[in-house]
Amino acid sequence: MNYLAHLWLAQHNTGSRVGNLLGDFCRGVDLTAQPPTVLAGLYNHRAVDWFTDRADEVRQARQLFSAPMRRFAPVALDLLFDHLLIRHWAEWNQSAFSAYKTQLYCQLQQDLPQMPTGMAVVMQKVLQQDWFGSYATLQGVQHAIRALALRGQRTGIYAAIADELPQLQPQIQPLFLRFLPQLQHFVVQAAIEQNPAQAKARYISATGKDQSSEA
Repeated sequence: MNYLAHLWLAQHNTGSRVGNLLGDFCRGVDLTAQPPTVLAGLYNHRAVDWFTDRADEVRQARQLFSAPMRRFAPVALDLLFDHLLIRHWAEWNQSAFSAYKTQLYCQLQQDLPQMPTGMAVVMQKVLQQDWFGSYATLQGVQHAIRALALRGQRTGIYAAIADELPQLQPQIQPLFLRFLPQLQHFVVQAAIEQNPAQAKARYISATGKDQSSEA
């Protein structure tokens, strides 16, 4: 799952938002210095990724990509899932996405001082360039995927996988619509963030994984 989905699945407080984003920004961060609410959010992020990677619908979606692209399909699916979350926003949310996004951007702006430097830099770009707004269109998702190539050595691969999305979206969409309620149920049942002091134990119980060496 990508930034928007992780934030959507987070609790409504700074520690949770920072923690649920931290899974993508852990490198070089002293996790022992993080408050319990942030670590609980981090464990929730990892549990979401664990569940997503093992979901049958997600595995089926990856297989829809052409064989040379399947290795990189998770990157494309993360962004496409944000797009599909926005596209079907009314099915899971009472407020409009535009209202949610405005409130979320205000919250993230206030959260910036609590973020590690690398995360804060990226989140400032999210706010300034309206990344979540751009994910509302498939073209915006394609642009985001192609932009990844500018930071790496796989320009052709990311351009090609972006080009596959229009054809694959109609097949991936029903898989996503079956998968997301399952993910929501998993997060609610795991209740990792309900008591930050028990977050690690609940993470292990939900996933069977002990990542004590990481946090």
